[in-house]
Amino acid sequence: MALFQRLNSKLTPIINTGFGTNATVNGKRFLDKEGSARVKRLGLTFFERNSWYHTLLDLPTWKFLLLLLLFYIGINFVFAYLYFVIGIEHLNGIATTQSQWEQFGQAYFFSAQTFTTVGYGHISPVGFLTSSLSAAEALIGLLSFAIATGLFFGRFSKPRVYLKFSENAIIAPYQGGTAFMFRMAPYKNTNYLDTEVNATFGLSIEENGVLTNKFYTLDLEISKVNTLMLSWTIVHPITEKSPFYQFTAQDFETLQGEILVFIKTFDDMYSTTVATRTSYIFKEVVYGAKFKPMFESSTKHSHTLIHLNQLNDFEKVTL
Repeated sequence: MALFQRLNSKLTPIINTGFGTNATVNGKRFLDKEGSARVKRLGLTFFERNSWYHTLLDLPTWKFLLLLLLFYIGINFVFAYLYFVIGIEHLNGIATTQSQWEQFGQAYFFSAQTFTTVGYGHISPVGFLTSSLSAAEALIGLLSFAIATGLFFGRFSKPRVYLKFSENAIIAPYQGGTAFMFRMAPYKNTNYLDTEVNATFGLSIEENGVLTNKFYTLDLEISKVNTLMLSWTIVHPITEKSPFYQFTAQDFETLQGEILVFIKTFDDMYSTTVATRTSYIFKEVVYGAKFKPMFESSTKHSHTLIHLNQLNDFEKVTL
């Protein structure tokens, strides 16, 4: 309660964060490190509450490719089984003297040829039922490849923010006092213009016997830059107007707080505005540290070298 009075006497909490004020309904944090909200939607069926298009676009590349491969193998297995059930004698070109496993293998590869509309001609359907099944499979194959092509295009053309954030935020010396800092850097050959940062501090505290979420805007030293080429250390000076004013190292160790970071920038390659987000819980804030430099000049002084693997490098200092 004393902590709440100390914050409330100096600051006005914001209420339009979208996370609500009831702390008892929240998980351990509001956002994951990659920016995903810690929300699980219930009350609807699995298919109603999931957008398959968005899910497939957001899947990691290896999972997306594995899913396509499994679908391709699985659907051909299903059609091969149906051909086998109808009768191998209705597939002209498969020798009846072969073993059942060899016949099934021939039916599987005929299915793959039909599904992809390759049609080598070594095996052909005989009879109405087998011909109808192969025609249906060819149609499903055309539609499946059309969908897969659209998903590939969507994944490659989707604007993404290629920014890396430091794993830790720090409380560092700053202009005779201290400041809350974290840093970020673009990690691909992209050009970002008009990059803007907003940071919100969320704290779960007890108010009148009820656990409540309080949110406060963090005033940043610089909140917008014209272009983002190198690393950018975002600085929130800890003054009397800061929600971190008079916070100690023990506060960051014991309190349940989180800093929500929202980034908006213009990508001139896609010619559109893109956005991303991340967060730092108090356990990820190092009290008494400063970041090490991560860029230097090249040998011939023709380029600036930025070491992205040093984005989170810091050293402990005494405050």
